[in-house]
Amino acid sequence: MPQRTDIKKILIIGSGPTAIGQAAEYDYIINQACLALKEEGYEVVLVNSNAGDVTSDKEIVDHVYIEPVTVEFVARILRKERPDAILPTFGGQTALRVAQELEASGILTELAIESLSLPNSSIKHQDFLEKELTNLQQLFPLTKFVRTVKEGLNFVQEMDYPVFIRARLTIAGVGSGVCYNKNDLKKSLQRGLKASPIAQCEIKQSLAGFKEIEFEVIRDARDNALVVSHMENFDPVGIHSGDSIVFAPSQTLTDHEYQLLRDTSLQIIRTLKIEGSCHIRLALDTKSLNYYVLAIHPRLTRSSVLASKASGYPMARIAAKVATGFSLSEIKNPITPALTANFEPTLDYIVTKLPTWSFINSKNAQYPLNTQMKTTGGVMAIDRTLEASLLKAVHSLDTSSNHIELSHLQRLTDEKLIQKIIYPQSDRLFSLAESLRRGYKIEELAEMTKIHPFFIDKIAQIVEMEETLEENQENIEVLQQAKQKGFSDTKIAQLWEYKEETIRFLREQHQLSPVFKMVDTCAGEFNAQRPYFYSTYETENEATPTKSPTILILGAGPARIGEGTEFDYTTVHAVKAIQQAGYKALLVNDNPASSTTDFMLADKLYFTSLTFEEVYKIIELEKPLGIIIQFGGKKAQSLGKI
Repeated sequence: MPQRTDIKKILIIGSGPTAIGQAAEYDYIINQACLALKEEGYEVVLVNSNAGDVTSDKEIVDHVYIEPVTVEFVARILRKERPDAILPTFGGQTALRVAQELEASGILTELAIESLSLPNSSIKHQDFLEKELTNLQQLFPLTKFVRTVKEGLNFVQEMDYPVFIRARLTIAGVGSGVCYNKNDLKKSLQRGLKASPIAQCEIKQSLAGFKEIEFEVIRDARDNALVVSHMENFDPVGIHSGDSIVFAPSQTLTDHEYQLLRDTSLQIIRTLKIEGSCHIRLALDTKSLNYYVLAIHPRLTRSSVLASKASGYPMARIAAKVATGFSLSEIKNPITPALTANFEPTLDYIVTKLPTWSFINSKNAQYPLNTQMKTTGGVMAIDRTLEASLLKAVHSLDTSSNHIELSHLQRLTDEKLIQKIIYPQSDRLFSLAESLRRGYKIEELAEMTKIHPFFIDKIAQIVEMEETLEENQENIEVLQQAKQKGFSDTKIAQLWEYKEETIRFLREQHQLSPVFKMVDTCAGEFNAQRPYFYSTYETENEATPTKSPTILILGAGPARIGEGTEFDYTTVHAVKAIQQAGYKALLVNDNPASSTTDFMLADKLYFTSLTFEEVYKIIELEKPLGIIIQFGGKKAQSLGKI
């Protein structure tokens, strides 16, 4: 299908100010969309209120309005700019809600403005989507949308507790919760109705404890549709996916389960006639194979960004081009130009997304895990095994141990530790590891947490390797096994009571060093033009030193309180300045939400932990002329001191 030539000017609705659940991810999404549209010759207008975003720069778009993202302000801008179309699917829940209000106000019809990706008639609420899909007999939990406490209480008389409450059109699960009795329900409804901007709550049967799976799918106007990524939550349904560890691809699905959920996801995007991306969350009961649709987001989400960075498939870029008439088979993937966007990515590695928490080392600053998201950011790690990928992600956290252990957990009694397992907090991963060190069985921990035994077994293997290391000091074979499982030099040095540099010297003495592998969307089947790299302990190195003079920039890592998109903005401009000065820019970062981990930005991207061990190996390989740390916040500056 050819590009739309009847459209000249497109207005993108931004995501508004940074908030939990809606942060740097949308800066990256909008940045990708704007660049893709300008590449095709469109005039791009952006409305957003976050001056710290990369996309607030006039180099990215033709016209920027730093104004509140509300229907009143956007309507004024529409009357002034008179765009041919709007794109409401790139600015998160905020943009979609404003688009719904614009459609309801009649201004889109009055000004003959088209809504791309979602047709005007389809800018509806979740209940509309679910009614459409009921005709296909898709499974939704028993659900009702209510506007009063009384209405909610009456509905739940027909159901068994627990039930799930969600405030409509809020971000990051604000106003949501699981209710176990009438008193819980009444309080949750009061909170939820107050939190919802449209004073409406959704009540549904709780599926807490089911396996939670996410699918990112994309479709064009020719009805070509594919799965970009499928991801599995470490935690079961009942804990917000933003606060859960996530693995890509899914790790515990059987082929039959995968095909069942894959077919459902593709059926959903086709039935809704979405031209672009769609994020679908599903709950699976592995005992009965019953499955339910938890949520449908006909737009780009946090998970879309994770899927993009995990697979090398730039969803926002491709979705923007699909929205303007291109078919998937007409769009080239910049990483592997031999392939079109109609090619499903293949992963020969495992990606771990780990949520990050402020003050994780403090026993007094742990957050309860439930249906409301609380994390400020996340890190992404890539490696060949789940253990190595998980530990590499842990290395990116600001823990004092650089490992899955926290000192305050070691001081807890067994009784208090098990309470943290049953009533999960933000240090849940570390609590599980500590429980395994104390001899608790995989099966009993799985029963208490509803976490799949496969994941707990992987943590147990890490704990067993700790014991093996302690019992085999200076054993090179054991050292190699530990490095392949993701153990840092810091942790091995602690277990062997050596200095970290001694472990590094021992490794180098026995030619035990990491190599770098490519993320190329096709597992090496085709030649890659712009891959990015991750480290692993194997033999073949796929990263060759850059021939031209290089400058290495250290990113800021995950978003923290006080360190957000501002550092992305400065880093992006630093990369461009280096390139304009005639050097090749190399970049190291581990934040999947950041615009700096867009493989189209730097000349070479190393997607790995910001630790001395990882950065040292990159310096050793690339031999840059210099290293820039001042745009990477506290994390980069701490490495500079080393």
